[in-house]
Amino acid sequence: QVQLVESGGGLVQPGGSLRVSCAVSGSIFSIEAMGWYRQSPGMQRELVATITSRGYTNYANSLKGRFSISRDKAKSTVFLQMNSLKAEDTAVYYCNAIITTSPSSVRYEYWGQGTQVTVSS
Repeated sequence: QVQLVESGGGLVQPGGSLRVSCAVSGSIFSIEAMGWYRQSPGMQRELVATITSRGYTNYANSLKGRFSISRDKAKSTVFLQMNSLKAEDTAVYYCNAIITTSPSSVRYEYWGQGTQVTVSS
């Protein structure tokens, strides 16, 4: 069974920084890509950033320059560094991973339970 566990969310003032982490555990053969999505109340879940197993990154255009995604492959962990945070960044941030559990299995998409990030003074 595969689990994604996020940590590091919380309350931060506008202009501040925060780093969230997501660790993958369980029966894993390979992790093809990991990423972060977010969802604000009344809004659809949206892409924040993704990173492939080779380190290629992709960001939502509106977040480029403020957010940075990185990955520790040895620890099956992905990080999201968020700088110059704004009130509109307030959301539940979800970790996502594309994983195969054996050499012959298909790829499956997994989600974490989400971590709340609140930007407020």
